[in-house]
Amino acid sequence: MLRPVMRIPLRGLALPALLLSLSAIPVLAQTPSQDLSRSQVTRQSLETLLAQFDSAMTSDAFGPEFRSQARSRAELIRTRLRDGDFQIGDRILLRVYAETALTDTFTVVAGRVINLPGVGDVPLAGVLRTELKDRLETHLQRFLRNPRVDAATALIRVSVLGEVGRQGFYTVPTELLVEDVLMQAGGPSGLARLDQMYIERGDERLWEGDILQRAITEGRTLDALNIQAGDRFIIPRQVQRNWESTVRTFGFLLSLPLTIYGLTRLFK
Repeated sequence: MLRPVMRIPLRGLALPALLLSLSAIPVLAQTPSQDLSRSQVTRQSLETLLAQFDSAMTSDAFGPEFRSQARSRAELIRTRLRDGDFQIGDRILLRVYAETALTDTFTVVAGRVINLPGVGDVPLAGVLRTELKDRLETHLQRFLRNPRVDAATALIRVSVLGEVGRQGFYTVPTELLVEDVLMQAGGPSGLARLDQMYIERGDERLWEGDILQRAITEGRTLDALNIQAGDRFIIPRQVQRNWESTVRTFGFLLSLPLTIYGLTRLFK
């Protein structure tokens, strides 16, 4: 029998241990544990997870901070279910069998639609990424006989900042793993603190600490973490140890007399 847990912080070492003991609440706030093998999350999975968070945020078994975080996560899922995954500026890599004009990359524009040649606007408001292929095929049936969408891949633009080979903005498929995003940016540098990396949106940190590390270990995709266009991957720099700094400074000072002597000999 599970004991009530009070005043458990959302972040830190206590949370993964707590969630491992509570089968009713999956470890990660955006993806149920039964979807570990999926690259993208279904509506049914999100609805199941929402019900679990709704239950958690009203339960006396958890402390106020945990219930507050459960309420916040529940609202994120509710918004995702209502509005869908696609935002203006997202791109869709589409491949339709035997239709060269429809095999291309299309951008989501105002109104959350994509404009397809000979087809017109296809509304994507309220559509999840897992629903994209079916939505496109259903829409294309009005114009084509037995259309077959071979691929419909969502692409979003994120930024990777900090200790990586090439900081900047990258357009990546939402089926990508977190570590693959770092490799797109040239991989972590020798001074990267990967255990301290975090993902933020605006002023809010979406993922960090042990929860993010577990997500990486379990091979969670960007879609599974509900990553959206504009989110930022931040990789902090290692703090140099005092003794390392001292040794480097001492070595530099020792080399100064030799450098000065060499310069005086050069100009004599």
